[in-house]
Amino acid sequence: MSKCPYHDPFKEAREKGPVLETEFDGDPVAMLVDFKAVRKACRDPKTFSSDAPFRIPIPREEDVRTVRQYPFEVDPPEHADYRAIVEPLFRRPTTPEYIEKMEDLVDELVRDAAGRDSIEIVREFAIPLQSKGLTLLLNMPMSEADIWIKWGTHVFRDESGVSKGHEMEAYTNSLFDKAEANPGEDFFSHLTKAEYRGRKLTREEMQGYANIAFAGGRDTVINAISMVVAYVAEHPEALDAMRENPKLIISGTEELMRYASPVTHLGRHCPVDTDVHGTKVKADHLISLNWAAANFDPKIFKDPEEVKLDRKPNPHVAFGNGIHNCLGAAHARLTIRTLLKKLCELTSSIELVDFHRKKEVEAHYTRENAFHTLNVKMAPATP
Repeated sequence: MSKCPYHDPFKEAREKGPVLETEFDGDPVAMLVDFKAVRKACRDPKTFSSDAPFRIPIPREEDVRTVRQYPFEVDPPEHADYRAIVEPLFRRPTTPEYIEKMEDLVDELVRDAAGRDSIEIVREFAIPLQSKGLTLLLNMPMSEADIWIKWGTHVFRDESGVSKGHEMEAYTNSLFDKAEANPGEDFFSHLTKAEYRGRKLTREEMQGYANIAFAGGRDTVINAISMVVAYVAEHPEALDAMRENPKLIISGTEELMRYASPVTHLGRHCPVDTDVHGTKVKADHLISLNWAAANFDPKIFKDPEEVKLDRKPNPHVAFGNGIHNCLGAAHARLTIRTLLKKLCELTSSIELVDFHRKKEVEAHYTRENAFHTLNVKMAPATP
């Protein structure tokens, strides 16, 4: 067991009740910070709707994209039909062929990292791993990853906060044009051939799928990779335990995802005036589902600030819950699981050289769940 080096900024709020009354973008937001309250709200899309384009992510995204994200910003019953269109592609990470490709990819990156004097994990390891891994998920040529790597940690905003969403939308539009002219077996071709309730998808709908594919698992996966590397560098006993008992890699993946909780929270929209555990939320206002706070709820997770690689049960909500459970969860899990496996196999030690943590600063909390930079030295495993 090891102490989590990242504090739980929602501890006091959670002790006071399930709702933290806060604000985002100048509007009041009722943030759910209790595990059971979060999960219950996830399963009540009629009261807490996702049918609020650009407003479900927090901060809002009207200034960085022009299309609704599918199936992310759609409610039942339409949601199930939109999700079914792409679900077969997102189940591929469970197949032996896909797993082998991911292992080859991570093997190459870890060997390269272990052959250097030191490596900056965010830009030289995590971004390439996320970008190249995405080519597997979207069934695209590996050469496309060279373009995606240049986008940095976020496809919508650079470090200065300037929007670059139009660049990504122009790029995906060109891929749809190519797919329509010469269809193949990739994600974009799949969408150009797909039908929704007996009709072809519109270009706007196709763009909505592409938008979430590139944005939804970008910074979250990059942050998760970086935080996992930081954790095992600070806690070498964790890798030792997994080397001795490889079964801990599976349960450890879930525990490290709980601990990292790379998505702090997401919004839901209240169509009518709603009482949320005693807090009055006006029609057309938002609540927030705080995954990070739920994942540290001591009523569900004993000693939540301790990382227990063998934690069972571990009903964390790092990938959401209910009908909107993350489409890319299988791919993200495989990425982290394979990373841990290869770090066990191919390194003898990982030394933390220096780092600069990234802070998420909002009106009523400050959370450290990512890095601007993270330099480590990986020593190769001895023959």
